[in-house]
Amino acid sequence: MSASPLKPHALLAEFGTAADIFEAAILCRDAGFSKWDVHTPFPIHGMDEAMGLRKSPVGWFTFCGGMTGFSAGMTMIWYMNKFDYPLVVGGKPLFTPLYAFPVSYEMTILLSAFGTLFGMFFLNRLPKLYNPLFKNERFKKATDDRFFIVIEAADPKFSLEATRAFLTEKCHATAVEIVED
Repeated sequence: MSASPLKPHALLAEFGTAADIFEAAILCRDAGFSKWDVHTPFPIHGMDEAMGLRKSPVGWFTFCGGMTGFSAGMTMIWYMNKFDYPLVVGGKPLFTPLYAFPVSYEMTILLSAFGTLFGMFFLNRLPKLYNPLFKNERFKKATDDRFFIVIEAADPKFSLEATRAFLTEKCHATAVEIVED
């Protein structure tokens, strides 16, 4: 019984400078690729716009967590002071938002942080324990001094030869190689 051949996961294109990869990102965006990413050793100003990325929805997770924390803090103090253990001290009311504010404030911060963290995990599909890129020797330079564009084989516009030609001829990649699963 013969071993099944490895299927391609993506095409990995290397670029020499930040300006080169910036221009290539614009070309990839304009070509209509949807499952691709840019890997650079440092942030490049304007890359989000060049890739056509929209604003991150993580802020909504933060907002929902914060509102939940504030509401839960107010409700908790209201229930405890009004029903669970109603104790009148010095003629003060059993509940006022002023007294509940410190607890609500802390719960707002706590649940906002959890909302941000878990929202980011959810949207990035983390934890991801394996990626075929991690086995690639050339890709290990992405954290040092190299710039890469990875176009996944799952992209609807992906065609091995056409995408390779696009990356070498139009985007002027210095090297293009197949990353196998």
